[in-house]
Parts: sequence; structure tokens; C-alpha cells
Amino acid sequence: MFGSLFLSIYSLITALIPVFITIILIIFAWKIWLYFIRISYISTIEWVNLEIRIPKEIHKSPLAMELVLNSMLQTYPGTWYHKYIKGIVRSWFSLELVSIEGSIHFFIRLPKIFKSYIESQIYSQYPQVEINEVPDYVDSIPSFVRGGEWSIFGSEIILNKPDPYPIKTYIDYGLDRAVGSLEEEEKVDPITPTLEFFGSIGPGEQIWTQILIRASMKKSPKKGSWFKKQDWKEQGKELIKEIKEPYKSEKDKFPETMTKETQEVINAIDRSISKPGFDCGIRVIYLAKKDNFQIINVPALLGIFKQYNSGNLNGFRPFGDTITAFDYPWQDIGGHRVDVRRRKMLDAYKLRSYFHPPYKREPFVLNTEELATIYHFPGKVSETPGFKRVESKKAEPPSNLPI
Repeated sequence: MFGSLFLSIYSLITALIPVFITIILIIFAWKIWLYFIRISYISTIEWVNLEIRIPKEIHKSPLAMELVLNSMLQTYPGTWYHKYIKGIVRSWFSLELVSIEGSIHFFIRLPKIFKSYIESQIYSQYPQVEINEVPDYVDSIPSFVRGGEWSIFGSEIILNKPDPYPIKTYIDYGLDRAVGSLEEEEKVDPITPTLEFFGSIGPGEQIWTQILIRASMKKSPKKGSWFKKQDWKEQGKELIKEIKEPYKSEKDKFPETMTKETQEVINAIDRSISKPGFDCGIRVIYLAKKDNFQIINVPALLGIFKQYNSGNLNGFRPFGDTITAFDYPWQDIGGHRVDVRRRKMLDAYKLRSYFHPPYKREPFVLNTEELATIYHFPGKVSETPGFKRVESKKAEPPSNLPI
């Protein structure tokens, strides 16, 4: 009896093996196809680098930058034909803050097709800025090789907690209320410590930061479902429910009293998910010629986002697997692993690769308020010597000029 049952099961499995192999091969072929067509499409994108030169006076809060960022919420990759036959992917942008020997620059790298549109959105909020298309600054640094002219330290930056928990934003610092009510020197702008650090480096040194962004869409598995996915806003609503769960009243049981801190966390998450979100990836790099490398700049580089950290909410931290250093010498005998990390870090930065191969990563989500906090054009509150501003103001000619 058992022998015939075993033979029946064996025959069934043997008959199904070709089916399983066929399914696996189809899935594998599909993934290879998607990889090929997407890489082919990405290779055809023409990119431009815009440098934004800031005037001496900006009397706007980072809310103006929020409105600029809204123009980068490009969510439509096309129909199924465009996605799965032509390989078209969602557009992404790179917000970059760079110091070259103490001279600070704001850059935005974007597909050329968006150049005129993004320029118009920036001018609509900051009419006094100057926007110039410039060569890519990364081309001045060769690829990393051991024993080369340049030393490099870098890391990717990630969030401490799930995406719906917000970081400390410009609203928490009171910048939304400070416009028009405080003198420039009385304002507290969290980007100022970063600019001061960037302006302090000297000859033969550079600091690069890039914030890669694209419109966020559904990406995480939905609880209780095998195939459905949820976006970060739905995740935030689930998180609020979980936080509130212990405080629900039950029969014959007095509910716990919700603390003020817990209520503040719920309110912060609720406010965070009320705004549009971006998938994000952040990289920071410190480069210097061999004789100019200052080791003190390494911890300073890793700390440039600490002012946005909140103890009971969210914050930034270096991603350990990408840091171009090891804690103990036996972790990398011979130094080959750290060389590979340095080469990959520099190459990934230059390619602005994060959402797609060759350096695909898992992005986190920041809303427009959070992004505008860590990347915006500061007013006179920042008087860093290395931050060169536009000297003259733009103005319309008088209407009564003779022709």
C-alpha cells in the first residue's frame, strides 16, 4: 500500500518537474528582459547639471522649496507598453550640495527634457537667483585606484526608523514663522552648520552630497495579503493604529492614559503623511589629495544631518555596509575590501545610480517638507565666507524709458 502511494507521489513530482523548471525559466527570462530594456532606456537619457547661484537676500521660508520640489513629482512612466516593452522608468533627479576647496555650490542634476520646466519653477519662487547649465564637477576626479592622487571617504545615509516617522523639519525650527517677523541673524536655519563645515575645507579638498529623489509609489507588502502592496502613507496609517492600540478601552478595563509624547508622535506622523513623498537615497563623500586629507573631516561629514534628528521621531545615520572604512584591521586584511567600497562609492555617485542597476538600493521616503529642510536656499542667516552669492539684483527696466 505504502509502496504504491510512494510511487504515485514520485510519478506526480516527476511529471511536475518540467512545469516548475519552465515557470522558473520564464520568470528568470522576464527579469533579464526587464533589466536589459531598462538599462537600454536609461543609457539614452540626456542629463544636464544646473547650478543655482543664490542672491544676498532671500526672504522666503523653505516652503518655497517645497513648491519647487512638487514640480519633480513625476509619477507617470507610461502605459504597460512603455514600461514593459520600451523599458521607460520613473524620472529621477539629484539635489546636490558641493564644496570645492571651501567654495559652496548648489546643483540640480536632471534629465534635459525637464530643464526649462524646472528652471521656470525655481524662478517662480526665487526670481533673484541665477541658473546656469554647467559641466559636471565629478568629471574632475578620476576613478579610484589604490595609490592614486586622491583619498576618499564616503557613506550612504539612511533613516533610523520606518518612513512615516518624520525628521525634525524647518517648521520645528520655526522657520515658517520667522519670515517677516525676525531679523536674519535671529533665525535658526538647520542647514547653516552644514554650510559652515563645507566652507571650512581648504585647498585640495572637496565634499560632495547628493540626494537622489523620485516620486514615491506603492512598494511595501500589505499586511494580510500576499500580493497587494501599500505606499508609505498607508504604512503611516497602520503605524498610527498600532501606537493607539494599547490605549483602546475594553470591557471591564480602564484604558491607559496616552502620554503627551505619544500624542505628539501620532500628530507628527499624521502631518508627515499628509504631504507628497519622494523615494530618496543620500550619499556623502569627502575627497582630498593625499597630503591634504584631514581625518577630522570624516566624523564631521557623517554628522552633517544630525541636526535633523529627533529622539522620539526619526533621524539619519550612516549605512554601515557602505562606509568606506572598517572598525578593526582583521575585518579587511590587506585593505582590498575597503578599496572595493571606495571604488563603488565614487562610481555610484558619478552615475547617480540608486533606483536602478548597476548600484540599485532600497530607497527610503521623505516628504516635501523634510526634503525642503535638508535642501533649500538659505537667507542671510548663513554668512559662510565660502558661500558666494549673486552680487546684483535683477529688476525690470523702467516703463518710461525712451525707445
